[in-house]
Amino acid sequence: MEMKRINAGKLRAIGYEPRERMLRVEFDDGSAIDYAGVGTEVWRRLSTSGSAWSYFRDNIEDEFSGRRGVARTQKKPNPLEELFKAASDDAES
Repeated sequence: MEMKRINAGKLRAIGYEPRERMLRVEFDDGSAIDYAGVGTEVWRRLSTSGSAWSYFRDNIEDEFSGRRGVARTQKKPNPLEELFKAASDDAES
C-alpha cells in the first residue's frame, strides 16, 4: 500500500488499498489503524480534503471498524546523527 504523507492534526500518513477496501491511517505518535470496508469515495474525500483531520474524525473514526498497528512510514535517518553519536561514544571511552 502506498502511503501519502500529510500533516493534518494528528495524522501523518494515509494510504488506501482499493481491492481490499482497506484504509491505513498513521498518527504522529507512531501508531496506525487499518480500517476495513472503506469505499473509494471515502478515500477520495479524505485524501483531497482541505481538512483531513476533521474529515477523518467526522466520517471515518467511529464509522468503520479499525485494527491498531504500528506506523510503517518512518522518519528518514539523519546521517549526521550517526556521525556525532559515534564521535561522542569514542569520547566516553
